[in-house]
Amino acid sequence: MSRLRIRHQTGFSYLGEAVASYNEARMLPAHTEGQFVISSHLRIEPVAATHEYVDYWGTRVSSFEVLLPHRQLSLTATSLVEVRPVVHPDSAMDWHELAEVAGATTEFVEHLEQTPLTTPPDDLVALAREIAATASSPCAAGLAICERLGDAVAYLPGVTNVKTTASEAWEARAGVCQDIAHITVGALRAAGIPARYVSGYLHPKPNAELRETVTGESHAWVEYFCGSWHGYDPTNLIDIGERHVIVGQGRDYRDVPPLRGVYAGSSNSKLFVTVEITREA
Repeated sequence: MSRLRIRHQTGFSYLGEAVASYNEARMLPAHTEGQFVISSHLRIEPVAATHEYVDYWGTRVSSFEVLLPHRQLSLTATSLVEVRPVVHPDSAMDWHELAEVAGATTEFVEHLEQTPLTTPPDDLVALAREIAATASSPCAAGLAICERLGDAVAYLPGVTNVKTTASEAWEARAGVCQDIAHITVGALRAAGIPARYVSGYLHPKPNAELRETVTGESHAWVEYFCGSWHGYDPTNLIDIGERHVIVGQGRDYRDVPPLRGVYAGSSNSKLFVTVEITREA
């Protein structure tokens, strides 16, 4: 078990004044299997009234509007979370059983359908199905696809952006965690395995000292269903464990962006982001 304190600050600086802005933030961790949120708070500047709810995909959302002129919008999410490793029981589910379950339940059907960000090119579809055909079970296939693609795509910031598709990143064989997650989710779905995109945080230092604060960042990984949901981090080629904190899950990045909104006023804005993570237990 680990206890992590996360301070995530983000927002926009405007060249002129924003007259008004309307926003949604997805920055606060959720209670999940293996994850208990001890405390969490979102501070918004300028001060704004918020409406909080859980969206269709189970992610906590803070909706707010700022109606006074402002030159900067700043959000600071501070959370304290206990994370425990989740042990998945061995699944005897075969491909026929998976197809029956996945085709009969809305939750799984929605995570089998491709999106514009996850749709894989033909060669990636062929590779995913080839890996699945030689695997002993859907669970073994899911893990093998995650490992193969995580190893095949280089982590290289600067070559992609938030609008880059899985097909584009696969062609480059490079991208960031968002791209590698989209590639992997698309390949899993192409093989007939329900898969979802997960947004959260990763403590970057496995052996961090207690009370040591390190610079972190938002992170993305995948979960695939083969009798139960299994998580895997293809960017780092590791299982999901005590260093991962889940914020949201969805079909792709567009379902779980940390901050999304519209504003009126200044035509130029600059995004800023900092994440600090402290291991407290």
